[in-house]
Amino acid sequence: MQARLKWVDGVCFMGESGSGHAVVMDGAPEGGGRNLGPRPMELVLLGTAGCTSYDVITILKKSRQQVADCWVDIQAERADAEPKVFTKIHFHFVVTGKDLKPDAVERAIKLSAEKYCSASIMLGKTADISHDFELREA
Repeated sequence: MQARLKWVDGVCFMGESGSGHAVVMDGAPEGGGRNLGPRPMELVLLGTAGCTSYDVITILKKSRQQVADCWVDIQAERADAEPKVFTKIHFHFVVTGKDLKPDAVERAIKLSAEKYCSASIMLGKTADISHDFELREA
């Protein structure tokens, strides 16, 4: 896997993934930024949610669950002192579909957390990561 990050100005950077997609990252005005994009640590959090959601959706589809929608609300805390690593992360999955089985959703989340999601397993070295979910009928 490869990527490139290029400094734009101030604390603004343009990242380009190996697959050719670009993202702007910037700092808050009080940190010298112009608020032109998400903070790098916000992208870490979003990337982790994307990683685990990818797993959950894939596992649910393989389990023949009729998923119509899925989102994750994330709450995170960081250390007060440098390095300000994540110390606590909670993922709240909301899964919408028809006749969803709670045990299938719970299993998918657990498999992602313990086996498949590289990002959350890495972050789990510094953060207490928890998950819960709610089901909604489509």
